[in-house]
Amino acid sequence: MQIGQQIRRFFSSIAKLGRFIPNNDPVVEVVGDAPEAKPIRSFRPKKRLIIFGTLGFIIFLWPILALLTSQINDQADTNITTIAGGSHSVAITIAVMDREINKTGWVANAPIFVPAAMLNNMPNFQIGLVKAFGRFSFELEDQIGRERGSSAADPDLQIARARLQYEPTVWIFKPGTLWPTAPAEGQYRDAIAALNRYNVRLAAGNATFDARPDNLMAVLDRIALDIGAMSAELDNQIDNRRKTFGLLDLKADKIFYRVKGSSYAYLMILQGLQKDFQTVIDDRQATNLYQEMLNELRRAAVMRPLVVNNGTLSGQAFPNHLANQGFHLLRARTKMREITDILRK
Repeated sequence: MQIGQQIRRFFSSIAKLGRFIPNNDPVVEVVGDAPEAKPIRSFRPKKRLIIFGTLGFIIFLWPILALLTSQINDQADTNITTIAGGSHSVAITIAVMDREINKTGWVANAPIFVPAAMLNNMPNFQIGLVKAFGRFSFELEDQIGRERGSSAADPDLQIARARLQYEPTVWIFKPGTLWPTAPAEGQYRDAIAALNRYNVRLAAGNATFDARPDNLMAVLDRIALDIGAMSAELDNQIDNRRKTFGLLDLKADKIFYRVKGSSYAYLMILQGLQKDFQTVIDDRQATNLYQEMLNELRRAAVMRPLVVNNGTLSGQAFPNHLANQGFHLLRARTKMREITDILRK
């Protein structure tokens, strides 16, 4: 028995030599070099960066582009010449409107996706400007451009009058309609072309510019009435300053620059009429009075405060610019009334 057990143990120990017996030591597996896995790229952070960067660029760039666009042309010096035999007031109307449309650029009807749509002062200046020229065109057609106001209306003056009445804020699409329409600047270009044709015919002796005292009086009466309406609008806004706390009046600058635009246009027109009706003004000895009227209107037209305030009338730190503007307008209107009284005699 003992011999048999010893033989089995001998063969069992030999069998164990070919087997792996695990123990508690860590197993280290040697593996050949494997190709590195490429990291998965995430595009979301970059897309967000591009989107927010573009929006931020637009937000900061848009006001800068709007400020670069802003240009208020209130130079009152008349270096505008006309062809021999033409009307100075018509030539000034042509030159100012051409400057605003073709050189400065018409921004009163700027669409919302254009930086100029952010502007406030310049659009209102242009709106007031064209309104004044539109009213002057009535007198050209009805009075000055006819023989004693009784002959047929000049066809080019009719076109100019109609085009200058066009709403200045209309772009390609008009509010309330889905159909495309004519933009304001296109209508004003037609008016400029019509006035040019009229002035050329006038210089050639084929049109009428009746420089009589009653025609000058009619123009001054119309301008005086419009200045009265402008002064009333300023006065109404001053009276309502308590509703806006004065310094927070967001409507004050709109009214100020609209009145400024009309004042500037009338100043330019009246400077042209001074040359057109030079003989009448000299004969009635109204030259000094006429110049005083222009000086007061110039003061109202060239005012350009950094910030338009509707403060108290006696304010020192924050004056009331609407009241200052209205003061000079009323003084100019008073001078106009004095001139029309002289012409009426």
